[in-house]
Order: sequence, then structure tokens, then C-alpha cells
Amino acid sequence: MDPISISVRGGGEWLIVHRCGACGAMGVSRTAGDDNPLALVRIAVRPLSHLDRVR
Repeated sequence: MDPISISVRGGGEWLIVHRCGACGAMGVSRTAGDDNPLALVRIAVRPLSHLDRVR
């Protein structure tokens, strides 16, 4: 599963949006306390426009 974006719930909780490299299925998972905050921000600011070209 490749992280593609971040979603934020109403209470401010961050979720990682990911997509399977094999089948393209998408899902979300909650962030963990030991996740690297800088890596999460890098995922959050990536543009989504390139995703249309992937599949």
C-alpha cells in the first residue's frame, strides 16, 4: 500500500489515504504516535493531480 494523501477528520485526527500498488484499491488508516510528523506533512502537501495518470 502506497500513501497518497492525508485526510483530516472533523476532530482534527489525521488519516493516511493509501492505494494498493497491485489492484488500485484505496483505503485509510489512522496515524500512529510514532509516525514521523515531517513525513506526514510531506504526504499532505503532495499534489493529487498526478494520480489520474497512474491508473
